Amino acid sequence: MQSLFQRYLPALDSTMQSIVTSQANQPDDFGIMLRYTFGWVDELGQPTSHPTGKRIRPILLLICSEAAGGNWKTALPAAAAVEILHNFSLIHDDIQDDSPIRHNRPTVWKVWGRPNAINAGDALFTLSYQALHQLQENGVSPNTILQAWQIFNATALELTRGQHLDMRFEHTANVTVEEYISMITGKSAALIAASAQMGAFIATDDLSLAQHYAEFGLNLGIAFQIRDDILGIWGDPQVTGKSVATDILSRKKSLPILYGLAQSPDLVSIYQREPFTENDVSEAVEVLNRLEAQQYASSVEKQYYDRALAALNRAQPQGAASEWLQQLIHMLFQRSY
Repeated sequence: MQSLFQRYLPALDSTMQSIVTSQANQPDDFGIMLRYTFGWVDELGQPTSHPTGKRIRPILLLICSEAAGGNWKTALPAAAAVEILHNFSLIHDDIQDDSPIRHNRPTVWKVWGRPNAINAGDALFTLSYQALHQLQENGVSPNTILQAWQIFNATALELTRGQHLDMRFEHTANVTVEEYISMITGKSAALIAASAQMGAFIATDDLSLAQHYAEFGLNLGIAFQIRDDILGIWGDPQVTGKSVATDILSRKKSLPILYGLAQSPDLVSIYQREPFTENDVSEAVEVLNRLEAQQYASSVEKQYYDRALAALNRAQPQGAASEWLQQLIHMLFQRSY
């Protein structure tokens, strides 16, 4: 998989750097914050190559574009757009979740403060649209770009809807699995679905085919978030780059937690404690382990991966990219980070 990612990453990062640094190359905090987000500089503005994410969404867009019969290089501005939008959402998410660490280093708000981090996130939101506009320089028709914008607009709104539900659920006593799926559909799956859909549509102008890719991406995205939920409790912080305690300390209603709350009055009691401490986190994890909540979440995750594979088969991907999509799905299903 590493060699597959290297097929796309140099061109992707070059496109992203061109877009971000064109507006934020100044040696002041504003430019440094934006470049820091992508791992290109440290907090002092010194060049670095710190890994800041898996780039799953833009790579998926490029592979889907190729699998639909297109030239993946044509779709590079759209791939850059989804990754920049994703990082906008992460900056704001870290503020809202009070998360001090991401990718094994301080989050933007932890270094520069919440007001500056909000502003940096807003800048990335704007830059994501500028990136999408650059499709015209690659010969993409105005009608195709307009349709891509409509997909992108709807997805950006879904991101904020999902994040709203995620925050609301922290203070909601009873959350159903159906409500949880609706939340992660917005917060996580929508952008993965849009990545697959836009990649195919830019390649073909075929809305019907692109819809099969959207369905594939939506189910893949739901499974992806369930895997994140599992890693948020049982993952290795040295591998995931995030504190295991964060999700439980903020009383997230992730799928393993929802399962535990429905099964155990003890866990309900723990979640109602004030103040809620790291000792309570450890106790909550012990209850979840007794209930085999991890195994339950893994079984639901597999259901959505199976649905993703079925939708991908309906899309009938072409050439070597078809095998690459299968490899990507397998990697995501087995990942530990």
